[in-house]
Amino acid sequence: MSKDLLLAGDIGATKSNLAFYSSKEGLNNPIAEDNLQNKDFDNFEQLIEGYLESAKQDFKGICLGIAGPVIDNRVQITNLPWVIDGSVLQEWFNLQGVWLLNDLQALSYAVPILPDEDLEIIKQGKPIDRAPIAVIAPGTGLGEAFLTWEGERYQANSTEGGHTDFGPTNERQVRLLEYLLKSQERVSYENVCSGIGIPNLYRFLRDEGYALEPEWLGKEISGVDDVTPVIFSTALDKNKDSALCDMTIDLFVEILAAEAGNLALKTLAKGGIFIGGGLPPRILPWLKKDVFLKAIFNKSPHTELLSQIPGKVILNPKANLIGAAHFGFEKLRNSS
Repeated sequence: MSKDLLLAGDIGATKSNLAFYSSKEGLNNPIAEDNLQNKDFDNFEQLIEGYLESAKQDFKGICLGIAGPVIDNRVQITNLPWVIDGSVLQEWFNLQGVWLLNDLQALSYAVPILPDEDLEIIKQGKPIDRAPIAVIAPGTGLGEAFLTWEGERYQANSTEGGHTDFGPTNERQVRLLEYLLKSQERVSYENVCSGIGIPNLYRFLRDEGYALEPEWLGKEISGVDDVTPVIFSTALDKNKDSALCDMTIDLFVEILAAEAGNLALKTLAKGGIFIGGGLPPRILPWLKKDVFLKAIFNKSPHTELLSQIPGKVILNPKANLIGAAHFGFEKLRNSS
């Protein structure tokens, strides 16, 4: 068994990224990596067994960032009927250790070690050394976490903040909440600020008459299972004219900004707000607009406090893997 090889994973609701890292090669150079679609497997055991059979690597431990709450090193994935148990994996593969993290915890562990080229500054601010850091990430769902300084290093703290009740900040958002409450029992931020929430925004704006749905767009959307990529690609394509898709992204960004500011207030994140996930890097021009920044930082009576907080977008799509590997190697060193 290799003394310096670790299997790290970023396990989401729709796909799983797995990679082997060597302590000698570092976190930017995985020695093997693969992206797998979860729909191709009945459970996580089937997925990982198939991957390990093809990868043919000897390794010492596993560290996974998983989209769901971790309790006693066991996770029920929030938007997928899979259960992952660290103790079962450790016994199954006879490993030194298996560590399960919430996916936002894994992403957060990467934040302090990401190089400047992996980050896009949207607000310079004046960060305070060793102060708390807020991390929010809209992907398939909405993840939230924060970092606190614990003597020698940052400790990542997971939350389920994406599932808190959505709080409208203007008249249109009030109407959005009323619209969604007609069809569901409660509305969380994930329902309006994530990949699974984007279709809700689109339908609201269409059904409530804010913008018309072009016939060509209606046909395109009716022919796919996941409409979110269609909405995003249409809004980003300068050759396609769709006010409805543009307004959908505007509303998404408006809500993301407000909730990012909420998280910064709750954690007093004077070390910075970091925005991750698969969606933000695609819409950087929206995130640099004054309307977005004001929605984050203008939180009276603490506007002055928040105005000092820097804002950055995480560009590296492998940040979750890097964070999981970083945490896993630290655990391996401490358990040797």
